[in-house]
Amino acid sequence: MRRLLVVAALALAGTAVARDSLGVFSTWGAFRDPAVPRCYAIAMAEKKAGRKQDFQPYFTVGYWPSRDIRGAVHVRLARRLAAGSKVTVSFPDANFSLQTGQADAWPSDQTTNAGILAQMRSAQTMVVIARGTDGRSFRDNYRLQGAASAMDAAALGCAKG
Repeated sequence: MRRLLVVAALALAGTAVARDSLGVFSTWGAFRDPAVPRCYAIAMAEKKAGRKQDFQPYFTVGYWPSRDIRGAVHVRLARRLAAGSKVTVSFPDANFSLQTGQADAWPSDQTTNAGILAQMRSAQTMVVIARGTDGRSFRDNYRLQGAASAMDAAALGCAKG
């Protein structure tokens, strides 16, 4: 699992630049990229055998101290989205709609972002629901055990000194 988190961290970065591991917490990891600087908590969606995927789906919570950004949610989806498709992050007690790109999604405002972060700290699972370019709905499932610890590690890793 640790190897998968490192692969996800490199995929998030887009280049093979060194990252500092801040810790692995169940299925979540925390990393620091001192060159940017930025830190992030990251997890890959659960694997589903035989499922069509365009991309490796992952969920991140990022921190950019030089930009004064803390706890920014970002989702990389398993497939490209249909035009006009909405993306929903679903928890047992709440659902949140995200704004979208071709295969990415993020909250449109701080209230939504804060709501997602709060649910991630209390729920056990999270599902990201979207519709692909073929018109079919798909789901990316995440276990949240370790998410709060990874988010805290990332926040501490990029805390202003």
